[in-house]
Amino acid sequence: MQREGNAISDPHVRTGSSAGEPAPGLHRALGRILALDPQPDCVVITGDLCEYGHLDAYPELRTLIGRFPLPIHLTTGNHDDRDALLKTFGGTAFLGGTTTTRYTVGYPAATIVVLDSKRPDSPAGLLGEEQLAWLHEMLARRPKTPAFVCLHHPPIAVGIPFLDGMRLGDGPALAAVISRHRNVVWVLAGHVHRVICAPLADGMVVIAPSTTGKATCACGPTA
Repeated sequence: MQREGNAISDPHVRTGSSAGEPAPGLHRALGRILALDPQPDCVVITGDLCEYGHLDAYPELRTLIGRFPLPIHLTTGNHDDRDALLKTFGGTAFLGGTTTTRYTVGYPAATIVVLDSKRPDSPAGLLGEEQLAWLHEMLARRPKTPAFVCLHHPPIAVGIPFLDGMRLGDGPALAAVISRHRNVVWVLAGHVHRVICAPLADGMVVIAPSTTGKATCACGPTA
């Protein structure tokens, strides 16, 4: 039986006196994934892994997810610190066995492509021409295999002005790349702490809710 991946987002793991607050939500989300039948091949956490990007928060995250029996792949969000993330997870399966924050993982039934949309100067996101060219190359390697493109910042407007001001700055350029590859099934994102699905090119954008609180569902056309 063919299986698929599953995405969750924005666990915002903390340290210090508030360290325990996000952990129960992350545990519940992972537990619900384990209850799925069939179980997915993997889980992608689409960014904002740690609330403040502190170096000591990433080992805490690794403790939380380290015993999960399915592969988990991590995406960088605007709250994350790349260097701290790589220090804890670089070279592990959580980053596709690489020492970078963009990578691909090939499963028999699907290709997972993880992008890094973090900007150092803004909570909004940006991929840039070089990373978009890399995405095109990665998608072309397995053109007949379904692909899931994963990043933190939504490439579409969601109809909430505050959040739309922090979306992916080069969303149309991402859509242009994806339109050249009919194997892209979903673009998986986070950032807005709501469940939102909308069309993008010939596929769909699916935005996962935060594991820290109750999700709101808003499915419809792009704004």
